[in-house]
Amino acid sequence: MLLSELKPAEGSRSDKFRTGRGHGSGNGKTAGKGHKGQNARSGGGVRPGFEGGQMPLYRRIPKRGFKCINTKEIVAINISLLNDRFEDGAVVDAQALKDKGIVSHVKDGVKVLGNGEINKKLTVKVNYFSASAKEKIEAAGGKAEVI
Repeated sequence: MLLSELKPAEGSRSDKFRTGRGHGSGNGKTAGKGHKGQNARSGGGVRPGFEGGQMPLYRRIPKRGFKCINTKEIVAINISLLNDRFEDGAVVDAQALKDKGIVSHVKDGVKVLGNGEINKKLTVKVNYFSASAKEKIEAAGGKAEVI
């Protein structure tokens, strides 16, 4: 196939309809704008959301609170879960946590918190650690790696 042989699918393209070209065209005289009124005029019509002077919906409904669009959804897990679910010498990362069913969705990262005790030598590779979690992992002989 050559570039010059390309053409659009049958029926996907149609000519622009030319309004106001005589009554024989089926869309002459008022050119589909009806008789008189604001929308029949040149430059007529109203802005989006305008309700003829009535208080518009977007101003009638209550507006409360604030939604920060820059927040991150961090999944927090405790160190006691790692101790229970993983064997000695295991590598713990986001995929391993999903496989074990500890987290269902790794949204913007995983944070390990220091609640509980750990006595297994684990290599933990996640986005964030609390200071106490990092301390406990290293005290047990493991590694806490930030990715």
